[in-house]
Amino acid sequence: MSNPPVCDYEGSDYQDSFWGGGMREYEDRAEAIALKRLLPKNGKLLLELGAGAGRNTLRYAGFERVVLLDYSRTQLEQARQRLGDEARYTYVAADIYKMPFVDGLFDAATMIRTLHHMADAPLALRNVRNVLQPGAVFILEYANKLNLKAILRYLLKKQAWSPFSLEPVEFEALNFDFHPQAVRGWLKELDFKLERQLTVSHFRMRFLKRLFPAGFLAWLDSLASLTGGLWQLSPSVFTRSTAGEIGEVAAEGAFFKCPQCGNAVLEKGVEMLVCAGCGSRWAVRDGIYDFKEAIN
Repeated sequence: MSNPPVCDYEGSDYQDSFWGGGMREYEDRAEAIALKRLLPKNGKLLLELGAGAGRNTLRYAGFERVVLLDYSRTQLEQARQRLGDEARYTYVAADIYKMPFVDGLFDAATMIRTLHHMADAPLALRNVRNVLQPGAVFILEYANKLNLKAILRYLLKKQAWSPFSLEPVEFEALNFDFHPQAVRGWLKELDFKLERQLTVSHFRMRFLKRLFPAGFLAWLDSLASLTGGLWQLSPSVFTRSTAGEIGEVAAEGAFFKCPQCGNAVLEKGVEMLVCAGCGSRWAVRDGIYDFKEAIN
């Protein structure tokens, strides 16, 4: 797929409509526990892919710098309002299929609730691997098609697609569920060493969330998630992998590259970066580096 379609949350009230109101407090708490278990205690430069409005960003306090990448400028504007203009945060609007970073830049990356929007998941993961240093930690969350609800619905003939097949299922436009074996295969092919798997959101049922406090459900979930290395039957799966020894660490001072031509020399202009190779101009507005489309 040469130019995969991109899911764009531009102008969306996703943060408030999806995460607001308390109905997903359990999921948020469960994911926070999983991240705490998988994250390195400290690091230098972390790439947060699909950062959105910065829901998880404060959980990366052990890193000296965090780069928030999202396709939506408005989501990043919300993140900037929440987090401020601290020097440790860099806001980047870009396409994951055309990442504006030099290879071997980051010593860690997270991709939470993002892969399920990828029409070409292997390509997206390959691009992530390219910008990671050898030995970098990659924490990936994906939507699991082999979950108990999907298995039951399939066996009762209430859904047509099989949860047992390896190919992704697109249950609505640009929303995909993946088979755990397929994801593990992609990671292995890209020179990632899978270290740990945690199953998450076992109790993602509305009646349970109404009956029990979010903290109690998250605690139960934290116990159930420890079986993730044995089987993956929950709606969400978290993985921790380490990048192999292939590749090099980026040169000191190197950071951005042009998404158009790949040149790593971008000269500062007035509210823009200008590629020394192809001349493409990329806007820098309101604290956000915008690499979605070059300025005409």
